[in-house]
Amino acid sequence: MATPIEFIRENELAWQPSFSGDLSGGTYGYRGALIIEAGKQISADRKLPPKIQAKQVIMITEGETIKFFACELDSFNDLAPMVEKYKAFFTNGLYLLYVTDLEKSGTFEYEGIKFTAFPLDESSVWNELLDLADLDKSDMKALKEQEEKIETLYDELSSADVEEVSKTYEEMLTFVGESSKQLMGAV
Repeated sequence: MATPIEFIRENELAWQPSFSGDLSGGTYGYRGALIIEAGKQISADRKLPPKIQAKQVIMITEGETIKFFACELDSFNDLAPMVEKYKAFFTNGLYLLYVTDLEKSGTFEYEGIKFTAFPLDESSVWNELLDLADLDKSDMKALKEQEEKIETLYDELSSADVEEVSKTYEEMLTFVGESSKQLMGAV
């Protein structure tokens, strides 16, 4: 079986990566977006943006598994197609979802995989993870390399209590509402 990164490369699933490289201890890190459902191919060399994507992905892989995964999903309903595409790599890791149309947090299993999902209003996944890990932004800025930042974040999260109240997947579906994400920018 291919590694997650090999699968992503072979199937052209990386979207606007800001980092993709080796970390320590035989692990691999990725930051960017991942395609869940590709955009329409409009010519031989041109494709529309993805119809569905996992945005702001921060991922650490080890061998054939995803050890750590955090992302933004526009809708909780995007979880099913994401798991369908990447399920082989989600085994026993730390998987955190920030969802713009989710009204309550919860830890649940889907297809035998444990996820913890949080509503995402106006922050970024990175900032939410820093808060969850109780890390200071200035300390992270002092780290020069992207690799160090990803590893430090993971180290802190893996020893933190990140789980929410246990729910079923069906209960989580009842928490889906309108997108609450606030768009920032010029007014």
